[in-house]
Amino acid sequence: MKTAIIIPTFNEKDNIQELIPKIFSLNIPDLHIIVVDDNSPDGTGKIVSDMKKTDARIHSIHREKKMGLGTAYQDGFRYAFNEGAEHFFEIDADFSHDYKIIPQFLDTISEADLVVGSRYIPGGKTMNWNLSRRLVSHFGNVYARVVLGLPIRDLTTGYKCYHRRVIEYLATQPIDSIGYVFQVETSYLAHKKGFRVKEIPITFVERRSGTSKFNFRIIWESFWRVWKLRFMKK
Repeated sequence: MKTAIIIPTFNEKDNIQELIPKIFSLNIPDLHIIVVDDNSPDGTGKIVSDMKKTDARIHSIHREKKMGLGTAYQDGFRYAFNEGAEHFFEIDADFSHDYKIIPQFLDTISEADLVVGSRYIPGGKTMNWNLSRRLVSHFGNVYARVVLGLPIRDLTTGYKCYHRRVIEYLATQPIDSIGYVFQVETSYLAHKKGFRVKEIPITFVERRSGTSKFNFRIIWESFWRVWKLRFMKK
C-alpha cells in the first residue's frame, strides 16, 4: 500500500459501489481504498464487505455507531499508516470531489507535505449550491483564516492528500474535532509545524444522491473550536 484513499461513509450505498471501481480505473500503482462505515442502516458496510472479497485493494473499518467525520479519518489514517502507506487521501463518497484529479494531487505531493483541494483559489469553484450554503462556506473560511492567521484559502475542504510524515505528526496531537472543523484543525497543525502546504483548484459539486450531513451542529462546532485552536494549540 503506497497510496491510501480513505472514504468515511454513512448511508452511501448507491454512491460507494460506483465510486470504488471508478477510482481503481485510474490505474494508480499500489493504490488501496479504506472505507470507514458508521454502521449505515442502508447496508453500505455490507456492500463494501462483499466488494472486498474479490479485491484485496479494498479495506473496511466497521464502527458500531455514527461517531463523526474527524474520528473516521483518524481511524482510517491509523489503519493505512500501519499498512505502510506513504500518501493519505481524504475524499467524499458522494462524488462531490472529482476522483479523476487524484493523479494531480499525487504529482503535487512530490513537492509538498499536504495538498489541499481548494474551491477558493483561481480555477476552483462550487456547483449546484444555493446562496445560503455558499455564504456559510465563504464566511466560515474567511472567519477561520483570520482567527488562525493562515494563508490557506480553503480550510474546510474535505479533499486533501497528506504525506506520511504529516500523518505521523498528527498522530501525536490531541485532535478531537468531530465534524468538518477537523479539516481546519489538521491544516492548521500542519502549517504551524512548518510543513509545506500547497493548494490546487477543485470543482466541488453537490452530491449526486443521498442526504447531506451538513447541519447547524457542524456550523456551531466549527465556530467555537476555531478559537480553541487559536489559544490552545502550540
